[in-house]
Amino acid sequence: MQIRRIARALAIVSLAAAMSSGLGACAEMSQVLQSGAGVAGNSNQSALSRAVKESLELGSTRAADLLSKTGGYQNSSLYRIRLPESVQPIATRLRQFGLGGQIDQIEKLMNQGAEHAAVEAKGVFVNAVRSMTITDAMGIVRGSDTAATAYFRQHTEAELRQKYLPIIQNNLKQIGFYNQYQQLLSAYKQLPLTNKPDLDLEQHVVTQSLNALFTQVGEEEKAIRKDPIGRGSSAIAAVFGR
Repeated sequence: MQIRRIARALAIVSLAAAMSSGLGACAEMSQVLQSGAGVAGNSNQSALSRAVKESLELGSTRAADLLSKTGGYQNSSLYRIRLPESVQPIATRLRQFGLGGQIDQIEKLMNQGAEHAAVEAKGVFVNAVRSMTITDAMGIVRGSDTAATAYFRQHTEAELRQKYLPIIQNNLKQIGFYNQYQQLLSAYKQLPLTNKPDLDLEQHVVTQSLNALFTQVGEEEKAIRKDPIGRGSSAIAAVFGR
């Protein structure tokens, strides 16, 4: 009771001082309110940024986990990596020359290399997500179902590609891809054809691998937006569930 009396007395004194100080007090109060609004705005921006980052981190982790499983690429009708479209007519010719088994093996190894690399891609993706700034995250929440993924891809793909290439190369090397590739390349060069397309399968595997990863991250983002509690967290739901 004594504490309440003291608090009321202080409030009365403060009010009287404010009334006696006139416009000066009003100006000071306005500054306090503006400061409070600024703090609230910064807090909202921070919450939004955390929610966007968390959803992207969850999405990229789940996408990498899915595609890194045995058959994650190879057995997927959507993500299976094949020889480039420009090479398919020549691949048909190579099959006619009895090299169908080598082509099938090359495609199998490309998919295995992508699956193995997806394990390491998780760390690369998560680091890229965590480096996003509050400014990066603003405007994403009210966008499309894959707005965060699209923005993330636009601003990180070039850097991710540079980091991902040696990961792909290392994994392709470990599974014996280059031995098969050199044999196929030798046969390819001997074909009596003009205007043969470039057979840079390393870059092809990187491109297709990243396309699959980003596409799956987008699918995960859709699922999180649709069910932010079940597929995300309470923090994500506080932002995406509005």
